[in-house]
Amino acid sequence: MRNLILCLVAGLMSMGLMAQNRNELKGPAYKNYKPWLNKTEPVVVYTLEKQEKLIGPAYKNRKPWDEKGEVKYTAVVFGSERSKLRGPAYKNYKPWRKTGR
Repeated sequence: MRNLILCLVAGLMSMGLMAQNRNELKGPAYKNYKPWLNKTEPVVVYTLEKQEKLIGPAYKNRKPWDEKGEVKYTAVVFGSERSKLRGPAYKNYKPWRKTGR
């Protein structure tokens, strides 16, 4: 429950920060703004790699001094080979097959 609340708070804060891009525009300039003409740099989003959650005796018997404080991040990638498919190929896509048939 606590993690859910923290995620919601972080999401609301990030939306508030991202909404601050075009404050200088007012009136007709704001109304006629064309976002596709604005050159923005793509932002790479990273997330933590999935970690094993220990429960029960495995958690009780773990050695904190053996754990390394390394945190591994992976980039969040949008789009895939499935997004390129259309029609029946998209409907019948099997993710466990490499060919996409």
